[in-house]
Amino acid sequence: MNAVAALFGPSGAAPPMVEGGRIDTLYRRHRFRIMVAITLGYGLSYTCRLTIGVVKKPLIDQGIFTAAELGTIGSALFYAYAFGKLFNGFLADHANVRRFLAFGIFASALCNFGMGASTHLLPAAVFWGLNGWFQSFGAPACVVAMTAWFSNRERGGMYGVWSTSHSIGEGLNFLVVGGIVAAFGWRFGYLVPAVLCTGVAAAVYLWVREPPRTMGLPPVAEWRDDRWEGAARPRTETPVLATQLSILKLPAVWILALSSAMTYVTRYAINSWGVLYLQEARGYSLPAAGGLLFASTVAGVIGAVAYGYISDRVFGARRPPANLIFGLLELAGLGLIFFGPINTAVLMVGLVLFGLGMTGLITSAGLFATDICPKRVAGAALGLIGVFSYLGAAAQEQISGLLIGKGSTLVGGVRHYDFGPAILFWIGTSVVSLVLALTLWRAKLRD
Repeated sequence: MNAVAALFGPSGAAPPMVEGGRIDTLYRRHRFRIMVAITLGYGLSYTCRLTIGVVKKPLIDQGIFTAAELGTIGSALFYAYAFGKLFNGFLADHANVRRFLAFGIFASALCNFGMGASTHLLPAAVFWGLNGWFQSFGAPACVVAMTAWFSNRERGGMYGVWSTSHSIGEGLNFLVVGGIVAAFGWRFGYLVPAVLCTGVAAAVYLWVREPPRTMGLPPVAEWRDDRWEGAARPRTETPVLATQLSILKLPAVWILALSSAMTYVTRYAINSWGVLYLQEARGYSLPAAGGLLFASTVAGVIGAVAYGYISDRVFGARRPPANLIFGLLELAGLGLIFFGPINTAVLMVGLVLFGLGMTGLITSAGLFATDICPKRVAGAALGLIGVFSYLGAAAQEQISGLLIGKGSTLVGGVRHYDFGPAILFWIGTSVVSLVLALTLWRAKLRD
């Protein structure tokens, strides 16, 4: 334990700098590097999390796993990720974030090497569950770094930029990893991301930095002269753990957590089962299905940036009005995807609307959590939202697998699927999510 504490423990504060020009130079340099590292690094690490979505059909067709077994394996990652995000979210507030983030990505790569050699349910579920745990290091560490280096009224835009990492990773998974699987087989879908993320871990370690105080810099709110007017001020003498536990008393946090859980049901329904749906219900090949979903992730990049900009600039850093806009976009997209005319152009429009709306809502969940909780415990706030989000994703994986598996029939050696019950489940949770989010219209903000 002493060795672990020495590895991940934070650095102490350096003597304060007094030379203003030097302070400005260091802030600008490291803010740029940190945003590049956490956006691209976290985005690329997604390729080690999502491969199972593009290898499902090859694994089912080769008789390695059934749809229900793949639901069990997929849920192992989400359950581990959910509790890992809570635990590691609290831990990230105390940790050396550069080592914490780099180690999580590297360990995730090792798990993917293991998945490439797994053809039995138990080892596959264990490797994928461990992968979920190590993946849970990522988001809390990124948000802790961002909150330390960016102030209140610029955080929405920066959080929007960082949230493009979700779409970057998903797009690479659907298009590039999907193409690799189609060309070389399902094992390479795990091995190639594992090799890539080994290098990503090293790059992240080089560019991410601990909070400004460790370099002798003033707090970012002081440097930017940016505090919420009339917001509740944190009691700096309160220990970090006590402040972390205090967020459990905020009703808005629990409502946001439940709303995010419902959002993540639909998010990972499309990520995990979208390729199979397009292949079986719409008749597309694996590369074509991956290409269509790639368009959704490109739209997601725009959605993440647009959400941060709109909520900051149009609504004065208020998130609920932007949530309403992006929630309606997401529901419109789902309607076209599942109930629109059988037409590739209409399907593409639906996927683009879904990508815009969904990524905006994903951006909202973590950003709004840092708005309504004290900034010094941003990791804990994200961890609490994350445990609910990924419990929702895990439940989705199992429920969707059972619904889809139950509705499948084998006719003349060809398997046919009935996605109807699963689709109603996915859309229903999106409606509930939007209703819950709108109850936070007047939520109190904190510094």
